[in-house]
Amino acid sequence: MKKIIAILTIGLSMTACVNEDVNTDPNSAYTTVPGSLINYAEKELSDYLNTPSVNENNFRLTMQYWQETTYVNESNYDFTNRNVSNQIYSDNYVNVLKNLGKAKEIINAYAPTATELANWPTNKKNQLAIIEILEVFTYQRLVDTFGNIPYTQAGDVTAFPLPKYDDGATIYQDLIARIDAAVPNLVDVDEDHDFDTFSDGDKYYHGDASKWRIFANSLKLKLAIGIADSNPGLAQTTATAAITAGVMTSPADNAQFQYLSASPNYSPLYENLAASGRDDFFAGKTLVDYMNATNDPRIGHYFDEVEGGGYTGQVIGQGGEPGDFSNIGSFAYTTTTPGIILNYTEVAFYIAEANARWNTAAAAAAYNTAVTASITEWGGTTVEATTYLAANPYDAANWKKSIGEQAWVAMFNQALTGWNFWRRLDFPVLLAPSTAITNAGGKVPVRMAYPVLEQQANSTNWKAASDAIGGDLLTTKLFWDKF
Repeated sequence: MKKIIAILTIGLSMTACVNEDVNTDPNSAYTTVPGSLINYAEKELSDYLNTPSVNENNFRLTMQYWQETTYVNESNYDFTNRNVSNQIYSDNYVNVLKNLGKAKEIINAYAPTATELANWPTNKKNQLAIIEILEVFTYQRLVDTFGNIPYTQAGDVTAFPLPKYDDGATIYQDLIARIDAAVPNLVDVDEDHDFDTFSDGDKYYHGDASKWRIFANSLKLKLAIGIADSNPGLAQTTATAAITAGVMTSPADNAQFQYLSASPNYSPLYENLAASGRDDFFAGKTLVDYMNATNDPRIGHYFDEVEGGGYTGQVIGQGGEPGDFSNIGSFAYTTTTPGIILNYTEVAFYIAEANARWNTAAAAAAYNTAVTASITEWGGTTVEATTYLAANPYDAANWKKSIGEQAWVAMFNQALTGWNFWRRLDFPVLLAPSTAITNAGGKVPVRMAYPVLEQQANSTNWKAASDAIGGDLLTTKLFWDKF
């Protein structure tokens, strides 16, 4: 962590897709305006969540959506060779959280001009609330990836160059409290925009406080469902409160980053699959076989047909010739495909799961809504959704299988989220390739190992965290993964 934190300032001089009207150099760390930092942090968060780069995000492979063509190390869970966890730490602690923290510092230190004075208190609250929500989202991802993580000491390299690791369950409770505290500070900007809440820098919602409230409530629901098995009492009350307050109800509420057509701001999918000039991925057999068996209308959007027709996936862990297996669909070869942060389909599945757990009478309808949301998200029709649901109905007696399998399919382009659903619900049944025996003990990974840099530079705290969670292994279950 010390070596990683030592380069935290690198991201401060970077901006992406930003228009800031300032008289000083926006690319200088000492004069950067908060909107530039928010912009950079939002893009970096989106890039991390959506990239298929084997150096930082292999979850499409872990969830058996995709398979590698030639170099199959990551399909066999060899993440150490590329130091993948180091990059995950850098993406999140450096590129996202450090920039958010710097923006917070600038906002808190800012002295408004006379013309800004009347609106500044409200604008300041909005800006700090948005930063808080983004930090909560990022920390939850880190906990869900590693377990115990640096948290309370993570943001101050001067005071804590070797930060301790905090308990994951305790962090979750604090994240819920932080969301509860942030939401009341989000105040709608009036139509005349007398003050500006990151409208240029905020690429998710352009400073729209009402949209950020919906996002925050949806994130609160995500946090609640995450601990449904480890802390069911808190989970139920938190989920109920979030839904009552208002979560996403349509794709218009989606939190996403809109990529541009030109480099370096095109989609990371396009970057890795098209601009690279490489053929590194094709369809994974596990998902293709499931979708073929269920006559899934999304399959033609997820994948291309092979020569002669139909869809074919390669056995997980094995390479092959690209022409022999279905290619990834055209969405991955489009420059402007948005990067998903949190969307309506994901939230609909959380509502379905909440009802399955605590309001069973409404569970079937919520399941139908979630599946329909996914099918229409991918260009399908409600008629196709109705037909699909008739053949794949909700099974109240085995609801974890129903929701788990359907969420797995729906999260095809949100693999980190799909990994969470799978670990929590234990469906679908995923089998590790026999060639992965040395990397994950013959099992599909349920966490990422801590970065090698942490073992080297922050060894005392790394060892304490490893012991606390039961070992720094790919097979060590997180605190919320109870079954």
